[in-house]
Amino acid sequence: MRFIILVKATEKSEAGVLPEDALIGAMATYHEELAKAGVLLDANGLQPSAKGWRVRYEGGRRSVVEGPFADTKELVAGYTLIQVRSREEAIEWARRFPSPMGEHESGEIEVRQLFELDELGSGEPIERFRELEAARRV
Repeated sequence: MRFIILVKATEKSEAGVLPEDALIGAMATYHEELAKAGVLLDANGLQPSAKGWRVRYEGGRRSVVEGPFADTKELVAGYTLIQVRSREEAIEWARRFPSPMGEHESGEIEVRQLFELDELGSGEPIERFRELEAARRV
């Protein structure tokens, strides 16, 4: 089972304020523990939304909307992707996640389970995704 831990953005992260050394150290320790346990798949911080864009789909058309985006509570500042045996194990790892903006700052993480190909049924499109996944692992 794969889960993504989403670090919610704040006004500071959207302003490009980098984490203090203590927080970077706490995150490094946490991710080292995940790696030692063999459950870490990927992790990284994201640049502020001012450096990003969205593609809006409407009426069969696509339009690019440049950041920044105003609703900070809907933005993501970083992520950690893990693969564990159960939802309960994912909850335990999430509980250990360092306070994402520092111990004395407000912050929030959100954890979501990823779909696995087996959950999406069968058919030619699913098989194409299986082939992509197999090629990626080589």
